[in-house]
Order: sequence, then structure tokens, then C-alpha cells
Amino acid sequence: MQKKRILSGMRPTGKLHLGNYVGALENWIKLQDQYESFHLIADYHMLTTGLDTSHIKQNTIDMVIDWLAAGLDPEKSPFFRQSKIKEHTELFLLLSMLISTARLERNPTLKDQVRDLNIESLVYGHLGYPVLQAADIMLYKGEAVPVGEDQIPHVEITREIARKFNLQYGEVFPEPESLLTKFARLPGLDGIAKMSKSLNNAIFLSDGPEVVKAKMKKAVTDPLKVRKGDPGRPEICAVFMYHEKFSPAEEVSEVETGCRSGALGCVDCKLKAANRINQMLEPILEKRKHYEANLDTVNDILIDGEKRGRAVAEKTMSEVHEKMLLG
Repeated sequence: MQKKRILSGMRPTGKLHLGNYVGALENWIKLQDQYESFHLIADYHMLTTGLDTSHIKQNTIDMVIDWLAAGLDPEKSPFFRQSKIKEHTELFLLLSMLISTARLERNPTLKDQVRDLNIESLVYGHLGYPVLQAADIMLYKGEAVPVGEDQIPHVEITREIARKFNLQYGEVFPEPESLLTKFARLPGLDGIAKMSKSLNNAIFLSDGPEVVKAKMKKAVTDPLKVRKGDPGRPEICAVFMYHEKFSPAEEVSEVETGCRSGALGCVDCKLKAANRINQMLEPILEKRKHYEANLDTVNDILIDGEKRGRAVAEKTMSEVHEKMLLG
């Protein structure tokens, strides 16, 4: 039976943190055996929110090393840079003719970004980035897209564009389904927002044991639990959420009981969580050292992935040209 195809992508912002791992990468690793997967380094998408390209190359390498160290297999799932496969931009141009600006302006994710990033003047490329995402997915005929809930509107735009193309020119593209990530968000160490590099509230996949412990010591817990003996509310505590993700079920239960009764103090609770996170990170750190010492291997992986991705992209665009009678 032919495996269904998925397209997953990340903007190259550099080294990844636990939020990236829990929200996307961990799921990709699980899915790579169930689906025919393609993994996109979305470097063009970086331009939608800033024009400085000086760090993209190094950020790409750092991110790909984390992908490899965490267990994403380039033999099963090719990795490629968007900018190295010209068909992304060609299909983006053609698909831009199939959607109105009014429809793009209704995109709730765009509205959130404009608000969160305090954008005063929206550039054309940012308004149209869901169309570029649609091109990314459709170029590889993605049938499913692993996303968090906030990205569902983009998948819906892709479905609409695929439907319109097929009706106008003939059947080429599947309408992709959203594959929701179960544990989509991990709170930051500040306990306020999701984990984010820009907010300086993150634990990175590249952080060593002592760095993790030091960061965890500063993590915000229940403000009403001031000292050991005070009863706590684990449901509002970021550290407890880390336990839920990284500790075995029996320990999670013990932590919850101890927190609520006051028997477990926050210092010990944080240390337990740090130890579990370090256990998870240990093999990732070992693999990371290997790839950091062998950057030629990382570059070869990208070149091979781009060759494989380009072959699929070229075939899709040949079909598009044929259906659109473009020669």
C-alpha cells in the first residue's frame, strides 16, 4: 500500500528548544515511518517578518543538526532549502492568481502575527505567505500536514486553492488534511507564554545538564506556594507541565500529590524535572557533537535532499504546465 505524503517545514531560526521539539519535531520523527515525508527549511518565509538574511545560512545548519540529533532520518525524509528549488516560487506566483486579498486578510493567524509583532505596515509578501505555504505543500502533493491548532487556517487556505486549481484546470493536487499535534505547546520558564527564543524563556536541545539545571532553578512556579509545606496548584505550574511531558506517569502522580499537599518543595520539584529533561537530551547532545564535528556531512545531506525534492517538484510543475496549457 502506497504511503500518504506529508510536507513539514520550519523557518530557520537557529538552534531548537524543547517547545519546537514537543510542538513539531517529535511528531515528525514518529510520522516518518508512517508517511512519505518531505522536510522543508522555509528560508523564504523568513523574509516575511524581516529583511536581514545574514544569519540564515548558519541558522539553517544549526537547525538541521538538531533535526538529525533528535532522530529525523534524511534517508527516509529528504531535507531541503526552499530557496534551492525554484519551483516553489513559480507555483507561488501561479497560485497567487487563485485567491483574493480579502480572503488573505481574513486569515486569523496573520492578524495574530500583526498584533504580536507590532507590525504597522504589512508587506505584500507577508500577506501572501499562506499562498507560499500552499505552494510548498502542493508542490510535493502533500496529503497531510502536521500542524498545531494555530496553523489550521493555513491548511484550509491550501485546501481552497487546491480545489480551485483542480476545478479550473483539471485534477492535479490533493486537498491536504491537518494532522494535529497532541502536545502542541510547552510553556516557557516564565510560566506566562509558550517557550520562545525571543522571550528568553527556553531550554534548548543543545543545552548541557548544568545549563538545564540553572535555567530550571529560575522557572516560575505557583506564586502562592512560597515555601515547602505550602500547598501548590500544579495545574498552573510550568514545571509540572514539564513533568507531564518528560517524567514517567508514576512520578507525575507523585509530584502532583506532593505539590498539592505541600510535602514536595519547588526546589526539589525543579531538580526532578531538570533530571528528566537531561535524560531525554543526553543522546541528542551526543549526536549533536558528531554532526558539529562533521559539517560536510550535514551539507551533503542538504544537497542530496534538494536533489530528491527537486525531482518531485519538477514533475509536479510539468503537470501544472500541461493542465494550464502553458507550453
